[in-house]
Amino acid sequence: MNGFIGRRRELGLLGDLLSPVSTGGRSGRPGRAVLIRGRRRVGKSRLVEEFVERAGLPYVFFTAVGGSREGDLAGFAAEVASSALPDSGSFAGFAVPQTWDAALSLLASALPTDRPSVVVLDEMPYLVREDPTFEGALQKAFDRTLCKLPVLLVLIGSDIAMMEQLNTYGRPFYQRGTELVVPPLTPADVAAMLDLPPADAFDAYLVSGGLPLILEEWPHGAGIWDYLGQALRRPTSALLVSGERTLAAEFPTEAQARTVLGAIGHGERTFTLIGRAAGGLNPGSVTRSLELLTSRRIVAADLPLSVKPSRETRYRIDDPYLRFWLSFISSGIPAVERGRGDRVLASIHASWASWRGRAIEPVIRDALWRMSADAEPLPAGTDVIGGYWTRTNDPEIDIVGADRSPIAKKITLVGSVKWLENKPFDHRDLARLITHRSQLPGADGDTPLLAVARSGCTAEGVLHLTPEDLLTAWTPADA
Repeated sequence: MNGFIGRRRELGLLGDLLSPVSTGGRSGRPGRAVLIRGRRRVGKSRLVEEFVERAGLPYVFFTAVGGSREGDLAGFAAEVASSALPDSGSFAGFAVPQTWDAALSLLASALPTDRPSVVVLDEMPYLVREDPTFEGALQKAFDRTLCKLPVLLVLIGSDIAMMEQLNTYGRPFYQRGTELVVPPLTPADVAAMLDLPPADAFDAYLVSGGLPLILEEWPHGAGIWDYLGQALRRPTSALLVSGERTLAAEFPTEAQARTVLGAIGHGERTFTLIGRAAGGLNPGSVTRSLELLTSRRIVAADLPLSVKPSRETRYRIDDPYLRFWLSFISSGIPAVERGRGDRVLASIHASWASWRGRAIEPVIRDALWRMSADAEPLPAGTDVIGGYWTRTNDPEIDIVGADRSPIAKKITLVGSVKWLENKPFDHRDLARLITHRSQLPGADGDTPLLAVARSGCTAEGVLHLTPEDLLTAWTPADA
């Protein structure tokens, strides 16, 4: 055992791509390419390392550093020369290539023709930024030589927007690679990795965001307060440093976007309040910042789900780790550096119950959406899961199931989340949910009711789901 947890889906998809490489493919062009993207520190490189180790094939794994084109060309040549590729020695006999066209031609000459191999280019957005001819050189090399060889070309990048653009119409590599998104580890992965009961696993997920680097320093079986007490004593903890490194990489120059992100991270959800909390930015600046944040998949823009249209857009931090980091850690780093992590821990304690109640809602909606694929235990026809609110928050409904979004034809369920310890969903909560159902456009007295409760349910006449039930949404059927 090497401690690798989860990623069964991603490993399976990579294995599927390797299959035609190994068999020669139907067209006589066995070469394949895959573009892997995901947030920084989410485990993309570790996933590919595990894949190539399990495959047992000759491979070269090059990671760009982004200093200069010349530096990365030299690093690439050195990596190929020291790899286990059969003809890698051919690189040692040549001067460092001066262009990517020359470097990729030499790579092709070093690849085996009688058995499969794997070529990995990690942090590829650096190469695209350094050299405007890189994409064209890659396309040329793939079309003329690599696609004719039994090789799987793996292209990895953390700049999600750029990696998406690489495979769009008008770009040189358009439709030449399969896209693979690597998300954070799931709550079920967290439970397995830390050996935690379901409710505690969800807490650990809310703190770590499923980032492997944070979970690797989390003591086995420890609850969140034990971990936080340890992490907040160390300024170098992954919990502290990962957020700043992510934002520095995603927004190196966009100061206004970071300011808007901070306002959302501290709880503001509407356009007007976000602009006010961001220092009174003018509406145009707020709009541009929100468009950038949503395009980078860091912020999500949600609309109420019902049978009537609504313009009451609300914004939330979509990245699960940054949700916690922006709320508590970002402003607390100076205190940790001065040895007063206890103050940060006290502030988390004071706000934890209310913050967790809001932060768990998108996680629960994701779990319910995954469950809806099987139509059990949710009503048939539940294809989307959302929420409902009005400008005055009267009502504000945690869970709405429907046949489509954002304007549904049919509401299939109405639900409430109660994520408090030792406080089950009771008859008073049910009465409030029934009242809210009557205020939801498209719902009626026959619309099924759902309670998702951390501490059980004592009310009758409502479908009840527990943390154990939710965790199964991420558990493979054959596990």
